[in-house]
Amino acid sequence: MISRHCNSLFFAAIALTTLGAPAAAAELTVTVHKGGFATVNSFIISNGKTLTVVDVQRKGYEAQKLADLVRSLKLPLTQVFVTHGHTDHFTGMHVFRDQFPAARIRVTNEAIRRDVKAYAIYMDQGGATEAETPLERPLRPKSPTNPGGFDYERTIGLLKGKSLRFDGGGSCQVTSDYRATEAPHMATLYCPSINALFLADLAYNKVHPWMGDDITLERVAVWRAELVKIRQTYEARKPLVFPGHGDAGGIEMLDAQISYFDNYLEIVRKAHSREEATRLITALYPDYGEANFFLKYSLINHIHDNRQ
Repeated sequence: MISRHCNSLFFAAIALTTLGAPAAAAELTVTVHKGGFATVNSFIISNGKTLTVVDVQRKGYEAQKLADLVRSLKLPLTQVFVTHGHTDHFTGMHVFRDQFPAARIRVTNEAIRRDVKAYAIYMDQGGATEAETPLERPLRPKSPTNPGGFDYERTIGLLKGKSLRFDGGGSCQVTSDYRATEAPHMATLYCPSINALFLADLAYNKVHPWMGDDITLERVAVWRAELVKIRQTYEARKPLVFPGHGDAGGIEMLDAQISYFDNYLEIVRKAHSREEATRLITALYPDYGEANFFLKYSLINHIHDNRQ
């Protein structure tokens, strides 16, 4: 049984044994932290010498739990990697900046760094829904009127090349050429030595995907198409897939999400009201998480008025 904060060595062994990768190839281990707010995942990757954290939660108190988990592993944290510019993945940056000053905070490219700052500004200026609080004060961007604010350009560094390398050995391949999906730009990781695929918020497992804000139905269709490509690319390798929200599992979890998008698009285009769409979708997916948050605000985005 894998616990909420799972034992990293055991999790790596499970991944390799159940999904067919050779155990001798393992050089990295993964510890999962499941956030209580918005069921968002963070990951701690260890090479036995140093630690790397992937994504740092939405709330300061959730980031603190993650920081405490990092300390419990008794290895130095040398870097934090943020996959994309949504607050549930980057708001904890100030906690890690302050408590692990030697750790580098990185994103894949300038586009994602711009997304992070732009979404912080959006949330600070009223973009937060009633289901969440506004941007936490330490993340408010530095400006002439807020000189003590978070300096996104100086604090967040950029990767060099297409690999996330770990101090002390090992690396994972980075892909970031996806079209706009859940976020305008997204980075994913594939770690060959443990056959693990980190899909950030391209993948959800038994959680209603976030389709609020500026995510049009056309963009949902593009998101679906990107998942089909990922499925085809990695199908033969049978990796363990770590989604941005929900439990890790096999590559077949993408089939369920592709089917979800098909049903969602059909229901939204035909439903006479948000209430009808909610009823139909939750009937199809009664055990999916975040119905009162992600699904609610996705439907508010896509069904603007009750239809007659």
